[in-house]
Amino acid sequence: MDLEQKKSAAQSWFRELRDAICAEFERIEDEYAASEAGVRSASARAASVSEARGSGSGGTGAPRAEGTTKFARSPWERAEGGGGEMSLMKGRVFEKVGVNISTVHGEFSEPFRKEIPGATDDPRFWASGISLVAHMVSPRVPAVHMNTRMIVVGDGKKVWFGGGADLNPTGVANEADNAAFHQALRAACDATDVSYFEKFKKWCDDYFWIRHRNEPRGAGGIFYDYLETDWDKNFAFTQSVGRTFLDSYPAIVRRRMNEKWSEAERTRQLEKRGRYAEFNLLYDRGTRFGLMTGGNPEAILMSLPPVACWP
Repeated sequence: MDLEQKKSAAQSWFRELRDAICAEFERIEDEYAASEAGVRSASARAASVSEARGSGSGGTGAPRAEGTTKFARSPWERAEGGGGEMSLMKGRVFEKVGVNISTVHGEFSEPFRKEIPGATDDPRFWASGISLVAHMVSPRVPAVHMNTRMIVVGDGKKVWFGGGADLNPTGVANEADNAAFHQALRAACDATDVSYFEKFKKWCDDYFWIRHRNEPRGAGGIFYDYLETDWDKNFAFTQSVGRTFLDSYPAIVRRRMNEKWSEAERTRQLEKRGRYAEFNLLYDRGTRFGLMTGGNPEAILMSLPPVACWP
């Protein structure tokens, strides 16, 4: 494939992954609504049976989901070139989840060129990717972040993939969930290169360290960047990371979303969200990249939680 074909393939994959993730998250919302309707229906049937014993009449009730929750999609255009689409959902499982895709091009600003390999020689760029952040209603369900991207600098001498996924327990940390998430990512890494997981896990742990708090943002995962030596291999790995996320995180959500939780756990969740916001506003490279390349502020700051608190 030539460079334009590679760009097209990556852009199409990010959109395909976005569609698959949104559909899966909507299914989770529907399943939760149906399970709640089933509980209410069972309670209603029990009450009807009790009444029937005294009145001689019977009653039944079929489980019914009260409506559905869907993503709202908002396309946007970038004046300097390109644009994207923001997908946002606020539900009863996902308090706020955004799954955004974008493809932008232009020139890096003068101050930003020194931070991007090859940009001081040629500031032109093309970038496409997917970015996801989910903040959950239940403190028993961990928040999560995932993004993957392809970046081209100049005339194509610099072309690389980057991204990763990390789990962020906010109310109650569950070691079994953390282990399952990490094991899934390890399998994805090992299928490409057995050195990847430990290297990318350390990169994630180091990157998502809140320096002014001297603590990690969450339970970690993997983070990688500047994979450029073999486009086919790197693209296949990036696709594997996306598929692994789609397989592993929804399974965690389904395991935990019906568990009861306490107000103390909710308070802890909101405090940890405050830490999440601090990191994203002070240190996150994706936030800085988006803002310094003229991206949509609403899409970029989608990662911030809907509610947070500081003790």
